[in-house]
Amino acid sequence: MNGTPRLLNRILIGILGIKLLAIGTLLILLVTVPAVASWWRVWSAGAWSNWRDLFGRTRFPGRQESWLWIVLVVLLLVVIGAMVAWAAQQGKGRANLLVAEEDPGEVPGNVRIGNGVAEQALRAALADRPDLAGATVTTYEVRGEPALKIRVQPRQGVAPHTLAAEVSALVEALDAVLGKRTPVLIHIGSGARSRFGRAERVR
Repeated sequence: MNGTPRLLNRILIGILGIKLLAIGTLLILLVTVPAVASWWRVWSAGAWSNWRDLFGRTRFPGRQESWLWIVLVVLLLVVIGAMVAWAAQQGKGRANLLVAEEDPGEVPGNVRIGNGVAEQALRAALADRPDLAGATVTTYEVRGEPALKIRVQPRQGVAPHTLAAEVSALVEALDAVLGKRTPVLIHIGSGARSRFGRAERVR
């Protein structure tokens, strides 16, 4: 429901994982295989020599400094800007208001209800249920309108359709209190807590 670039995140994580795997493999080979260590010493010496020659050919006329450092700084700033833009996209789409409408009553004004009202009310209603291992409620903006995402983790043996009906009843009660019907996505998932956690028993 949110605007988080999941595909881009997976691609970046995959690229980072491949690089870390390659670096780790190289380090292991450098320690365990003498031929690879010898090759690395020769290659690194040649690479360092070529790097120094490159800086020598890119010096400012009459000066010792190389303009290549300026290029590297610009590239670094571009990378930092891209990272900031990528971080700003994470979790995008969250809404702060659940209701924002005009009230044409005797004293005209705006009615605003924050997302915390619905989130806290639903979380409180689901918190003490022994058939749930966890529950989260989040407000997102979908096509310009606020919507709720309710994620519940039932314990083993709990019927999903019964749980969905009970959560829907809670949402309908919330709509009656707010006086507005809110779109809701109910996500029934499973995890380690659902599979291995024991339901509490009341005697």
